[in-house]
Amino acid sequence: MAIDHERVANPLSVTVVGAGILGLWQALTLSRQGHRVRLVEKSATPFAESASRYAGAMLAPGCESENTPEVRDLGPRGLALWREVYPHLVNGGSLVVAAPRDYPELSRFAKATAPPETLDANGLAALEPDLGGRFQSAFFFPDEAHMVTPDALEFLLDAVRLSGAVVELGAAWTSPSAADVIIDCRGMSASRDLPVLRGVRGERLLIRSEDVHLSRPVRLLHPRHPLYVVPWGGGRYVVGATVIESEDAGGMTVRSALDLLGAAYTLHPAFGEAEIVDAGAGVRPAFPDNLPHVEIRDGGGRIFVNGAFRHGFLLAPVLAEAVAGYLANQTPHSLIVPA
Repeated sequence: MAIDHERVANPLSVTVVGAGILGLWQALTLSRQGHRVRLVEKSATPFAESASRYAGAMLAPGCESENTPEVRDLGPRGLALWREVYPHLVNGGSLVVAAPRDYPELSRFAKATAPPETLDANGLAALEPDLGGRFQSAFFFPDEAHMVTPDALEFLLDAVRLSGAVVELGAAWTSPSAADVIIDCRGMSASRDLPVLRGVRGERLLIRSEDVHLSRPVRLLHPRHPLYVVPWGGGRYVVGATVIESEDAGGMTVRSALDLLGAAYTLHPAFGEAEIVDAGAGVRPAFPDNLPHVEIRDGGGRIFVNGAFRHGFLLAPVLAEAVAGYLANQTPHSLIVPA
């Protein structure tokens, strides 16, 4: 289903609640199909209260299948939909490396993900010269992508407006609504309605270095502190991210900062001189299987889309397509679960 081209014969009045990555994709997809869409967000400042702003925004179905095998099958569709919509996607693939003491992690990772390419030291140096001589081998996932998180979120919000949807920021929403369909994308704010939802805390740093030059995300495997580094351009890098079973939305802890900075230093010592631009922490909603799901209630009048965990950016367009198919003709989808 190409979201720009197929329009429904019987448009509905749809209210999407929550303007994080899941809500934005729901609003954009349904509005472009001809539904009358209203996107409601309680924060007056876009994304100020959304866990999405802390995301590394990597579209990496191969790498992320390490702990969630279903992503290997679902993720390519998410990648295709992003490529259809977002012109600033960086399609450079992903690299995975490990320090010599952690080589067993490479074997474990390979068994879980079946990397499409294995590079030797020369191959890695050719792809990322700044990592030349630092690692003896690497896994390369060429058909993966990444983006600059705030730029992508702003783009989607603008696209939602341009599609004809009504966007209401700083607007309170309470059920019931006059809309035919309510799509609830409130993340942890919906936990009372979704009691199996749990919070998973993620922390990340934004640093700037003129001495390190990477063109694609690099994951550094470690038995306790796996790390990813995502280039944002202009010498900026996102360094993340912890996965802590906690709903504490407070600031980054000293321990987490030390873990992330130490791992970044292991990846490249020049990160030791980098400037820390920002440090942040967010609580990501997750279901027990760590996959996002769509739950249909009230005969289709209320639809919950939640549980992004680490896969929000990758699977948000897939979830939107699933909801659109359900509203059009009740098309089944593996991410739609019974209430």
